[in-house]
Amino acid sequence: MSLIKLNATDAIELMRKGELSSEKYVSAFLEHIEKREPLIGAWSFLDPELAIQQAKEADKRWKNKNAGKLNGLPIGIKDIIDTKDMPTENGSKICKNRKPSEDAYLVNLLKEAGAVIMGKCVTTEFALSGPGKTKNPNDLECTPGGSSSGSAAAVCDNMVPLSIGSQTGGSVLRPASFNGIIGLKPTFGTISRYGMSPISQRLDHPGIYANTINDIDLVASVLFSYDQNDLDMIKNFEYKNNEQTSPSPKFAFIKGPVWGYGEQDMQDEITNFVKNSSLNIVDFELDSIFESAAKSHEIIMNGSIARSLSKYYKNEKNKLHPFTISRIEAGMPVSAKDYIDAIENAKLMELSLEKVFKEFDAIITPSAPGQAPRDLMNTGNAIFNGYWTMMGVPAISLPLLRGKDNLPIGIQIITSWKEDSKLLKISEHILSKNKKRLAQ
Repeated sequence: MSLIKLNATDAIELMRKGELSSEKYVSAFLEHIEKREPLIGAWSFLDPELAIQQAKEADKRWKNKNAGKLNGLPIGIKDIIDTKDMPTENGSKICKNRKPSEDAYLVNLLKEAGAVIMGKCVTTEFALSGPGKTKNPNDLECTPGGSSSGSAAAVCDNMVPLSIGSQTGGSVLRPASFNGIIGLKPTFGTISRYGMSPISQRLDHPGIYANTINDIDLVASVLFSYDQNDLDMIKNFEYKNNEQTSPSPKFAFIKGPVWGYGEQDMQDEITNFVKNSSLNIVDFELDSIFESAAKSHEIIMNGSIARSLSKYYKNEKNKLHPFTISRIEAGMPVSAKDYIDAIENAKLMELSLEKVFKEFDAIITPSAPGQAPRDLMNTGNAIFNGYWTMMGVPAISLPLLRGKDNLPIGIQIITSWKEDSKLLKISEHILSKNKKRLAQ
């Protein structure tokens, strides 16, 4: 097997046995990146010498028997997350050559665990809609999605086995769906956002990309760490990756209030998946309170954008992408009443959702309206993710469907709050029963 096809969990086991060095593993990815990056454009910053230097240090730790959980594994970091030894430019001309004085909390955790920070992955401007240079490795005429464009494309193209993205609307799950990889948005408040460029304190979630559930689990076990600098973190959260789950979990198939935004091929594919699945799936309708779900998310997000990016709009508007300007201006009319009403509606939806999880282990719903749009200026619609993001529940996209052009479409699986470990176990269960679909 080619080293770049070797997943992180298997690679670290070979390193532990002394059968693979980090330097050799990282070098294989760098060689591949050198060939493919001119086509894909996944990286905003990449220094091969710095990557090799980190890999050599990891190999010394293996030799000295003081290797961390991720020792020697290369990982890409979305370029809205601070790195003190690499620029963090937020996908914007305004932040060109910006050099943070310290690492984001999550980057520090990755480094402490021995990970090789490969480089910075392209983001849309300030993690909104203004696209960067990245193309979808499955079809170079298609968007990789956004805002975690480079993070998803890099994993899809085997440039790294792991990467970090973020989601405020659908910026982890939608790119995972479009690229045909696995993307986890964890429970709100389980991964620190300290050192990450903010859009919405109420909605921002860091997330993880990989090609296997075990690899997602490996990174999650490092990043789920309490940080007092992020005021929304859950105290005493325990990530129990050894907890037992039902051998036959019960699923609610929820089309949801935005089903009409789905494209016909996606609707047909997910309906057929549910109908023909050996899983225990029941059709389920959400309470009427969810009819305002997408609108409530939009109000919270737009109001937050206007507040978070107002200084750039006020002082350097001429350097902003037109899409960013439009997003900021859309939030300016949001009143305090609108915002508070949306927050209160979200709370009512959470109470309703709690009842759903008393009856079901997990929800099955679309990850995206369809396959990746054949338009590099359009990162796609987050309508199938935004209101779940607002709920703060853990959600994952699994690459199980195919669109009209045989391009990937994900299925979104959701469990109750703080059940991230259960979500991964259920996801592994689903994938094990759908190996033929994965092989497509």
